[in-house]
Formats: sequence, C-alpha cells, structure tokens
Amino acid sequence: MTTENARAARSPERRSLENSEQEFLTRYAEFAASGTLHPQIEGSPLMEFAAAGRVLYLFDRTGPYRAHPGPARVLVHGVVEASAWEALPGESQQTFTMLGASEAEGVGEIIHVSRRSCVVQARLPIVLSSFEPLPTLRVGDWVKFRTLPPLHGFLLE
Repeated sequence: MTTENARAARSPERRSLENSEQEFLTRYAEFAASGTLHPQIEGSPLMEFAAAGRVLYLFDRTGPYRAHPGPARVLVHGVVEASAWEALPGESQQTFTMLGASEAEGVGEIIHVSRRSCVVQARLPIVLSSFEPLPTLRVGDWVKFRTLPPLHGFLLE
C-alpha cells in the first residue's frame, strides 16, 4: 500500500458514514420501516424490532432508554462490503433473511442513491452503506446484498 493510499484509508472521510446519529436519521427518515418494538433488557444496546414478517436485532443508535414496546418506525442501516453486492439483470422477488443475530442478506430494488449509501426495498427499506466506493447504482436497479454485523437501528420519535 502506498503512503497516499494508507493516508486515504485512515482519513475521517473514508472511515465515517455519518456526521452524527441525528444527521443520518434526518437524512434517511423517510425510509424508516414500520413495525413493533419488543421489550428489551434494561440498558441493552439491542432493540428487537419486528417488521415485514421478520424479527431484527438492531444495535440501538439512538439510546437504550428511548425505545418503548409497541408500534414504532425504525431506520434500519447495514454496512456492506463492495464484494457483497451483486447487480441483478432485472426485476426479482424481494427477499430479506436474517443470518445469525444481526446480519442479513437480501434482494431488492434500489429506491434511493447517495454518495456512499443507497436504500434498497427488500421486504422492508434498508439503508446500505459501504466504506469502499459503491458500484454504479441507479434507482430502479435490482441488487443482491449481504450486510456485515451488526445491523443498526435509528428510532424515530
């Protein structure tokens, strides 16, 4: 690795996908999934969120004392390595499968694209981000993806 590449890999621009939790939540709030929060252990960093016929265990990015059991809107966020994307040739069936406690794979349609993130409708909307440059993506494309653990959850009030 050259010195220039090493410096780029350490830069805050490369390591950061968000400026703050609130900024990220505000930017993607319209893509929050509707579902049900289940009771959690006092002070637990995980929220149990049921949506689109799935139960997700999400790392709670908005604080362990904000989430209350019942109906909720939660922004689901996953990090994907560049090698874990696969462009599909056309429409497919949306899938979203949990792997282990907080990792997922799925197939869905891209409904929003930004610099290092996109939103995929895969039974539920999920914001997918990468620390590496994304492949060329356009709204309407279909992709297959696999996230790294853990999935993150941002609770909307």
